[in-house]
Amino acid sequence: MNKRINKKDYPNGLQVEVRNNNIEKALRHLKQLLKENDWILALRKNDFYRKPSDVRREKKAKSRARIKYQQKKNEW
Repeated sequence: MNKRINKKDYPNGLQVEVRNNNIEKALRHLKQLLKENDWILALRKNDFYRKPSDVRREKKAKSRARIKYQQKKNEW
């Protein structure tokens, strides 16, 4: 059974309520929400096109660095 998803149940994006015309506080709250939900990282990641081979190369390099760190940590 496929249940239809009502778009009203899921807001499009993040929302912040401005209370007492305090825009500074609302802006701080919005920035905090963006940071918690990794929106900024996603925007930076998709800022420009990266070739699939470059993505794989970076993934392997991160893996090597992680393994090297774990080995060094276990030596202590």
